[in-house]
Amino acid sequence: TSFSTPKKKKRDDGMREHVTGCARSEGYYKIDKKDKLKYLNNSRAFAEEPPADTQVRNPVPAVNGIWRSEQRRLLSSFTGSCDSDLLKFNQLKFRKKKLKFCKSHIHDWGLFAMEPIAADEMVIEYVGQNIRQVIADMREKRYEDEGIGSSYMFRVDHDTIIDATKCGNFARFINHSCNPNCYAKVITVESQKKIVIYSKQHINVNEEITYDYKFPIEDVKIPCLCGSENCRGTLN
Repeated sequence: TSFSTPKKKKRDDGMREHVTGCARSEGYYKIDKKDKLKYLNNSRAFAEEPPADTQVRNPVPAVNGIWRSEQRRLLSSFTGSCDSDLLKFNQLKFRKKKLKFCKSHIHDWGLFAMEPIAADEMVIEYVGQNIRQVIADMREKRYEDEGIGSSYMFRVDHDTIIDATKCGNFARFINHSCNPNCYAKVITVESQKKIVIYSKQHINVNEEITYDYKFPIEDVKIPCLCGSENCRGTLN
């Protein structure tokens, strides 16, 4: 086991020459401080002077506030020529609103804002399973048998209904109000219809999110407990 290791030779460019052709296969060996300094100086010079074709003439400011204001300006300029609903939907995915659900004075659970929300902003998307009318009727009877009194089905169009009873998000906890601070709108994103809740007015912190369910008129009335001044008395 006692044998002398051959001395490593250096190439013309100053780099160490490896007998096996690969530095990893020759084990650990110390590197002279001169070689280290030479390598560090070369790497620093390369980092400080990027190639001419990769240099940016007008770099974007690194300040976060300036970057965000520039992004808002670009979004507002695009709304005139593009679909504003699509831009707002992408903006919601970029930064979701802070919401929470807790006990509501209107009915059972409710959804509340944890941050100020300006008017005409997307609050949350109504997420659930897309089903047909026939399936919706079958599930409605089954939910009644299971003791689920609340309805979490939202009609998108004549053929499609979103069922958020057992597969949904916080949007299903939004209560009805005859004087709501939000409204629901059906938008099309990549050929798919989605239900999105928009803010109708400025919403303060800890204020409950509400919208008008707009149930069809039926003989069996559902009482409304919103307590607003112009309350209709029933949901349908």
